[in-house]
Parts: sequence; C-alpha cells; structure tokens
Amino acid sequence: MSSMRDIKQRITNISSVEQIIKAMDMVASTKLLKARAQLDGVRPIYHELKRITEELGNNSNAKSHIFYKEHEVRNSLYIVLTSDRGLSGSYNANIMAKALEHMEQGKNEKLIVVGSKGKEYFKKKNKNIIHAVTDVNDTQVYYSSEKVAKWLIDVYLSGEVDEVFIAYTHFKTVLSSVPIVEKLLPLATNPAKETDYSNKNYEPDICTFIDNVVPLYLHMNLFRAYSESHTSEQAARMVNMDAAGKNASDLIEELNHMYNRKRQADITQELSEIVGSVNVLNKGGRNES
Repeated sequence: MSSMRDIKQRITNISSVEQIIKAMDMVASTKLLKARAQLDGVRPIYHELKRITEELGNNSNAKSHIFYKEHEVRNSLYIVLTSDRGLSGSYNANIMAKALEHMEQGKNEKLIVVGSKGKEYFKKKNKNIIHAVTDVNDTQVYYSSEKVAKWLIDVYLSGEVDEVFIAYTHFKTVLSSVPIVEKLLPLATNPAKETDYSNKNYEPDICTFIDNVVPLYLHMNLFRAYSESHTSEQAARMVNMDAAGKNASDLIEELNHMYNRKRQADITQELSEIVGSVNVLNKGGRNES
C-alpha cells in the first residue's frame, strides 16, 4: 500500500491537472459559442445556394454542363477536415474512419487534409496527400475556403480529378455530431423535385449563370463544412474536458478516503503500541513489588 506521503503527493498532482482541465473546459466553451454563432450565420446562405444549384441541375438545358455531367471516374479528390489538437474524444477517429471507409479500393485517390491529426493518420495509411493544411487560423478560414474552392474548380475543369468529396463532421447538438462524406463535384440534383425548369429564364444564359453561381456555392459549402467540423470539435473537447474533470474529482475524493483510512490506521496502531507499552510497564512494576 502507498504511504501517506505518496498519497498526498498524488492528490496534489491530480489537483493541479484538474485546474488545467477546468481552464481548457472554459476555453472550449468560449470557442464553442463563437463557432456556433459562425455556423448559424453560414447555414442559411449555404442551404439557399444548395437549393439554387439543385434547381439548376433539374433544368434540361443544364444537364450537359460540366459541373453536372456524370462521366467516367479515374481520379477522386477527398478533402478531409480534422483537428490540429487532440483531447476531443473520438472526434478525429470517427471522421478519419468514415473517410477511409468511403474510399474505394483500387481508386486513384488524392487527399487534401486539414488538421495535423488527419495528416498523420493518412500518412500512415500511405494515402496520396497532395496538400495538408495545419494550424488553421479561424480568422482566415473564409478566405482560405474561397481559395480552395477556386483551386477545386481549376483541377476539375482541367480533368486532373473526376469527382470531389468532402469529409467533415456535421454538428447536431453538443452531445451529438455525425461524420459525413458528401460529393462536391459533379453537382447533385434533387430527385424529389424533378421539375422541368426549361421555361425559366436566366440572364444572360443558364450556362453563364451556372459558371458564376457554382464558385460561390462551393465556397460557402467549404466554409460551412469547416464551421460544422470546428463546432463539433469544440463541443467534443468541452464534453471530454467535463468528463475528465469529473474523473479527476472522483479520483481525488477516492484518494482522500484512502489517505484518511491510512491515517486512521496509523493512529490506531500508534495508540495500540502506546497502550501495549503502558500495560508492559504496569505489569513490570507489579512484578517488582
């Protein structure tokens, strides 16, 4: 059994860790509030642009456009959103496993990985990482996602890749996030709304309209996906820190009980030794008399 000194030292050490955990919990909570505000702001824009692109895809005059036309797939590009830091439970593991599961065997995959965790993971899996983004600054995400969207369009139009997917974590609630892999290109239509929009007029023409609206849609899609993932990450980290803090408190309480029992046992032993010594002395005194 550990000595009282060892137990006391462990209590001190765990108490220090508990303070760090509480600080990290507060930081994650603050970041979560900011991330949710950003997500709530971009979601309506994304959903409206998605509705417009699906409506365009249902137009018979747009089905032959390169952004909508299905063709033979030889090269696929995956954008995988992970985090730079851990301590977020299964957040990274879930999205990386989902992305890996979606990648078909034998397909020539190219990866753009956001976050050092994803970079390390897919490097070990010997995946073709053509670009990795780490230490993402939140203030630069909007403009960075715009650059990535323009780059995606260039490589897609040049034929370097035939389809583009994005793997991110969809935020539902603080306690619930879902890893998702979605296709960015070619663009999807909404089968539930198969209406012919051929009579709808677009200025100057529908192809020019598509050429201008799709870059904006892809930009907002990437920005929204990052916001979803970032919010999910902070929620997972906050929940993880809450659980770690509770475990630390429980462990400190258990060690305090152990310390008190050990102290009580030592006091009882000392009292027993004192009483025993007194009895021996008293017995010795009687024998001499």
